[in-house]
Amino acid sequence: MPPFLEGVSTPEIYERWLNRKALAHVKRDRGRGHSSETATRALYKEAIHAAVVLSGGRDAYTGELLDWHLISTYDNDESKAGRHHYKARFAMLPSVDHIDAGSTEASFRICAWRTNDSKNDLGIDAFVTLCRLVVAHAELKT
Repeated sequence: MPPFLEGVSTPEIYERWLNRKALAHVKRDRGRGHSSETATRALYKEAIHAAVVLSGGRDAYTGELLDWHLISTYDNDESKAGRHHYKARFAMLPSVDHIDAGSTEASFRICAWRTNDSKNDLGIDAFVTLCRLVVAHAELKT
């Protein structure tokens, strides 16, 4: 367990989350043509865990503390019923982001779900450029 998760999550919950994230990314990457030799659950779990430890519990892009209490608590049925109001409660849910969506190796960063949704498949340079455009436009309006 990463030290910052002590008393926040149990090893079982963390393992469940880690396994689910690895499997989801393996499935996605194999669907994008990655080989079954490079996109494996074991390699992805190892890479995601390393990203979690490296994160120190913070969003890699904003530096904000993530809400690790939320891992493995999202409920699809409640989400359908509550729609955007339900999902909004999970803005700071730790999420796994490919450093480069086109990469053929397992390289991840941990960020808030809100950040990951905003970044989508952009590389870091393109994401920072987009953020700067948003800020510049917002400042023009004030």
